[in-house]
Amino acid sequence: MNRLLVALAALGLFALAPARAAEAVRPNVLFIFMDDQQADTIAALGNTNIRTPNLDRMVKRGLSFDRAYMQGGLNGATCVPSRAMLLTGQPLFRADEKLLRGETWPAAFGEAGYTTFMSGKWHNGPPSIPKCFQEARGIFSGGMTNPLKAKLSDLVDGKLAVPELSPKHACAVFADEAVAFLKRKQDRPFFCYLAFDGPHDPHVVPDDFPVKYDPDAIPLPSNFLPQHPFNNGEMSVRDEALLAWPRDPKKVCEMIADYYRYISYLDWEIGRVLDTLDASPHAKNTIVVFAADSGVARGQHGLIGKQNCYEHSMRVPLVLAGPGIPKGKRTRAMCYLFDVLPTLGKLCGVAGPKTSEGIEFTGTITDPERAARPHLVFAYKAVQRAVRDDRWKLIRYPQVNKTQLFDLQADPAEITNLAEKPDHAARLKDLLAVMTTELQQFGDKTPLTVEKPLPAEWTPPKKQQE
Repeated sequence: MNRLLVALAALGLFALAPARAAEAVRPNVLFIFMDDQQADTIAALGNTNIRTPNLDRMVKRGLSFDRAYMQGGLNGATCVPSRAMLLTGQPLFRADEKLLRGETWPAAFGEAGYTTFMSGKWHNGPPSIPKCFQEARGIFSGGMTNPLKAKLSDLVDGKLAVPELSPKHACAVFADEAVAFLKRKQDRPFFCYLAFDGPHDPHVVPDDFPVKYDPDAIPLPSNFLPQHPFNNGEMSVRDEALLAWPRDPKKVCEMIADYYRYISYLDWEIGRVLDTLDASPHAKNTIVVFAADSGVARGQHGLIGKQNCYEHSMRVPLVLAGPGIPKGKRTRAMCYLFDVLPTLGKLCGVAGPKTSEGIEFTGTITDPERAARPHLVFAYKAVQRAVRDDRWKLIRYPQVNKTQLFDLQADPAEITNLAEKPDHAARLKDLLAVMTTELQQFGDKTPLTVEKPLPAEWTPPKKQQE
């Protein structure tokens, strides 16, 4: 009788073994992160003026988010806080953007048994790299540079080695390192973070890259202006000095042509990485994420940079593809970038940092029609604040006492300001109340009005005029 019980118990354990083995197989993550790429620069998502065959491949394979956003910045280099928010799951006003002193999501993946690896741009202080990743190669530690003259380094014994001049375009090196990592035999699930430093200016592409764009064939943005209609609080930052005032339509189109060419080049590099993944044993068990740290204006609203709260600068591309993710679908669910890693954590069975405030949106992945966040708020320094819901967007400029209200359903390019229309007074009041509450919950203490506002009129310095 005892032998029979032992045999039955053994059979029972054997029967459970495949189920437990299946539970133990956790998906890998390949996270591809861009620098200053507008959300509307992917051909498969509607841009008929650009060629992005490999990003199109991802769109066909996965779920694209039409309303994903970074939350803003408290300095001109908004990519610094954006990356800090992504990696920590914390909002703008609590994320430590310079050294990531708290816990991070990549470290949480490592603690959960993942091999963590990165290559590319790092903008949150070199000492914080080993706090996030076990391995790091081909690292550009800084903000922007000529990618043909970038100095790169590897993580050695817990520190970045002395940087050396890149042998070729830095983004090609980043892709090379990711390809080499994906070709390795892996005995654990992995989290691979590939952070390009393009298409941030300068828009430098290898001379022999064949894809080029004719500026004369590039249409001006529908919301192009020669100059922003009032002082938004950041009119003389470096990015806005890239082109003279008033903006010359021809120069803007030339800039967009160069910008698109850089995106097409990065798309080609991404293709090499995706091809390597497809040919590897990890192909069917890897979640691939494509996103960017911010958008950028490039002539829209008379602006060039990203130091504003308009859609072109706050909204970012976000595509997820892989096991369990719908193919060829789009969703209008709203989310922040700092919601993405909590979502990956949920999908991978990784418990995140206790300080993470991101909200996972796996419900939207299961059902793309399911909403995520009902409201989003944005901020830039002390000079701009904004809120949006499913339809309406309000931007407040405290220092000059200006308010904008846009109907994003009828006016996605934010051309017509409805703030002074009497029939929108109640809506304005409600959105201001939502914005105040949401910002306070995220730790913002900036007043939305000031006692002595500055003049809204602004004249460009002579050195920035045509």
